[in-house]
Order: sequence, then C-alpha cells, then structure tokens
Amino acid sequence: MSSRETASTAINGSRAALIELSHFVHAHPEMGYEEFLSGEAVAEAAEKAGLAVERGIAGLPTAFRATRGSGDLHIVFCAEYDALPDVGHACGHNIIAASSLGAAIGLAAVAEELDLTVTLLGTPSEEGGGGKIDLINAGYFDDAHAAMMVHPWPSDRLEATCLAVEQFDVTFHGKEAHASAAPWEGVNALDAMTISQVAIGLLRQQLRPGDQVHGIVTEGGSAANIIPSRVTGRFMARSLTSESLVALRKKVLACFEAGAMATGATFDVQDLGSPFSHMESDYDLLAHYRSAAEAIGRSFELDDAGVPKPTCSTDMANVSLVVPSIHPLLAIETGGAVNHQPEFTAACITESADRAVIDGALALAHAAIGVAQDEKLRARLMARA
Repeated sequence: MSSRETASTAINGSRAALIELSHFVHAHPEMGYEEFLSGEAVAEAAEKAGLAVERGIAGLPTAFRATRGSGDLHIVFCAEYDALPDVGHACGHNIIAASSLGAAIGLAAVAEELDLTVTLLGTPSEEGGGGKIDLINAGYFDDAHAAMMVHPWPSDRLEATCLAVEQFDVTFHGKEAHASAAPWEGVNALDAMTISQVAIGLLRQQLRPGDQVHGIVTEGGSAANIIPSRVTGRFMARSLTSESLVALRKKVLACFEAGAMATGATFDVQDLGSPFSHMESDYDLLAHYRSAAEAIGRSFELDDAGVPKPTCSTDMANVSLVVPSIHPLLAIETGGAVNHQPEFTAACITESADRAVIDGALALAHAAIGVAQDEKLRARLMARA
C-alpha cells in the first residue's frame, strides 16, 4: 500500500468522527480566546486519534499542540475554531478544524516511513486578536518546515489576496448637556465620530488599489436629548502589504483628528490584537496541494482563467512570513452566499460541507506526502530551519 493509500485509509476511517467534530464546533460558536468547548473538542478528538496533546500552550487556555512522530521534516497543520458575533461560523472554521485534524491523522499514519514530525496546532481567535501570532511569538513555529490549512469558500481557489489588516477601537470624549435647553454647553462626541466617518468616506477616493477602511459605531450615546459625551467605534484598515498599512493607518488617524478638532472633543485609539500581515504563499507547496486536490476531483479553472483572486485577511499570513505556508480556498455549495453571511453559516453543515471536511483532509495530507517525497523541495525546507 502506498503512503497516499495509507493516509487515505486513516482519514476515511475517521470520517464519522471528523464530521461529528465539524458539526459540534458549528453548534457551539464561541468568540476568539473563549473557544473553551470547541478547542477542547478538537484537542480531545486529536488525543483519541493517537496524537500527543499539550493544552494551554503559549499561555492561551484555548490553544493546544498535538503531535505524532519524531522525523526530521516537521509539517504543521493549523486548526481554527473561533466564530463571529451574530452569524456564528460564517467563515466555516468548523470545517477548518475538522479538515486539519483529518490531515494530521492521515499524515501521522505515514510519519515513520516518511521521516516526519506531524503537528496539529489549535490556533484561537483568527477573527481578530491573532492566535497564530501569539504562537509565533511564543516559538511554536520555530522548528516547523511547512505550515498548511484550507479555508471554506464558495469556489476552489489556490490562494486569495490576503491583505494586511489592523483593527482598533476609537473613543471620542466630549461633554454632556441638555440637547434642547443648553446644547451649546456640550461637546458632541457623536458629531466628532460623524465628521470622522465622512472624512474616511471622502478619503476612499484617494486610497491606493488594495487599501480598504471599514468600521461601525458601537456606542452612540444614551438618549436623544443628551449631547453624547462618549462615543465609540470599531474600525479595520487593510492594505496590500504591512508597509503600506502603516501609511494607511496615518491617513485614517488624521480623519479622527479632524473630527476631534472640529468639535472640541478628544479621542483615543486602542489596538485590538496584533496586526495581520500580507501573505506570501509557497508555490512549491501549492503545486503539491493542487496535484493532490485535483486527484480527488477538485478544479482550479478560475485560477487558470485568470479570474481575480478574492481578498481576505488572516493571521495565517503572519505564519507565511516565518514558515513556508499555503492557505488555499476549498469550495462548498453556498447557493450564492459568501463568507460572513448567515446563509454561509447554514451552508457549513450541509452534505457539501461534510464532503469538504474529508476532501480538505485528503488534499492536505496527500500534499504533505508529496512534499516529503520531493527530494529537492524537502532539502530546501530542511535548509531553512
């Protein structure tokens, strides 16, 4: 039996458990760094599959490391399991968690014969915060030679344009006053926010291609007849590279300064988590993924046709700057829905989503086997660490 056949047998033997895990995570949406049920479910499933599990790594209660083998080439699969507010698993992290576990199970079955160390990293808070960045800083990628995962999407794509992103809260401070009897006694923090949003809207005409700014008002005052003294908003700025993101942030902050100056308010900015970088896919790894995915019936005709890559942001991008990495998109049937819509959430526990769990596991495991057997690529990866 070939290495691919052995890995496939292990993955297919775990099919029911992997799909059950995907459905459990989907049914228990938890916010970043609070994925206590989901993170433990993935860790426990890895343990039952024979991987050695270390919980609470990097000082993060919901992060874990599961390993098998002690070979020279170290391949890491990243599992995500945090959800979004209101729409739950509208990015399909339940599929990511189960497919990455399945890939680790498949590769673990051939770890000894291919001289591999296989690691499944449970990485919290991808939807902001950046658990993978925490694990980078704590050294959990230092001895890795390659890192892989797949991400559910409405279509199969080899990669996305992963934009660098920062997320931050902005708070304007003013002064209360009766909105009818003596409004001139107040300093209107909501006006400051409104002016800032208008300034950002006008700024968009001058933004470079790839630059994006979006945000919401999270607190806009307490009563219509009270001049708001405290108003908060949450904003995200994205750019093609980490370097250009620095320049974009300065422009956005100038818009908040304009709102404060015009109204007499003051403001402060609180960064949320770590900045996500742009991504640099490793195209040799990606070639092995493509070959493996096509062998099980996946197609990349959109890539071949030159259709523009979709855009997103992920802390897997930060991993790609320290370890050769891939983050391909794995199609599920969504009926036209896109990520972060409630309809996409519903699509993530359908028969198509369950098939994606197994396809993702097979494609990742077979890609890793191809990498391990590619002498030239293996030597390149081994030389970097």
